[in-house]
Amino acid sequence: MRITIIGTGALACLFGARITAVAPHAATLVGTWPAGLAALQSRGILFEEAGGAHVFPVQAVRLGQRAKPAEIVLVLVKAWQTAAVAPYLPDLVTPDGVIVTLQNGLGNVEQLGPQARVGVTALGATLLGPGHVRAGGYGPTHLAAPPWVAEVLHHAGFDAQPVDVSQAMNLIWGKLAANCGINALTALLRVPNGELLHRPDASQLMERAAVECAMVAWAQGFTLPYGDPMAYVRRLAERTAANHSSMLQDVQRGAPTEIDAINGAVTREGYRLGINTTVNELLWRLVRALTRRSK
Repeated sequence: MRITIIGTGALACLFGARITAVAPHAATLVGTWPAGLAALQSRGILFEEAGGAHVFPVQAVRLGQRAKPAEIVLVLVKAWQTAAVAPYLPDLVTPDGVIVTLQNGLGNVEQLGPQARVGVTALGATLLGPGHVRAGGYGPTHLAAPPWVAEVLHHAGFDAQPVDVSQAMNLIWGKLAANCGINALTALLRVPNGELLHRPDASQLMERAAVECAMVAWAQGFTLPYGDPMAYVRRLAERTAANHSSMLQDVQRGAPTEIDAINGAVTREGYRLGINTTVNELLWRLVRALTRRSK
């Protein structure tokens, strides 16, 4: 069984380390980041968690170079990279294999071809340097894929659970609402998640962004995995208080963000449905203003 991971960032390294820990030759990371690829090829994944730090040698190749097709391809690049990696996927997956996106935001699976399936993970990680990752939040990974895919990941130590597509989409919208509330604000204010709870104005914006997303989801017939989006986003910010969101990490590195696939996607869907998404639009445009200049 071969597993190819598209990406060399935080979650890609986390998945790569845990898979390699139980199946040393099963995982290959595919990416475009020169420093990340060089670190993975020379040292392997430096993986930190509560039990200490470990190095896991791993195969790593540049996107576009020859790699053996895999039975499972996990797409873990940023949402803004999806269109760029999609043309390479047919050569990286076996004819009866499965491509699973575990990316943030909306609009990813539609770009990845007929073998692609949606998934959502509650796992978190912080990239400390090229090929160097620290495990963050723990939680389940739900896959709208054949049950054997979840079984394979379960053997690698993941809490992997098969679900149908409708259940997966409910979970994706549930995660999206939380991301809408937390990610952009932490990136704009340059603070960890928990700090939002100690700033009344930030806390209100966080709650309103999550509620707007929930309203867009409900209008489309999705059922979030919780009843009160305001209470949920507050609990999540408290539970992950010390975490730096992935969007904050992107801003700190000077890298593009996933804002278009998160708050931007909710804003566009809100326009289409006639639902007010004022806070999400404001956060979307502020992050774009922070990170983009006209050419």
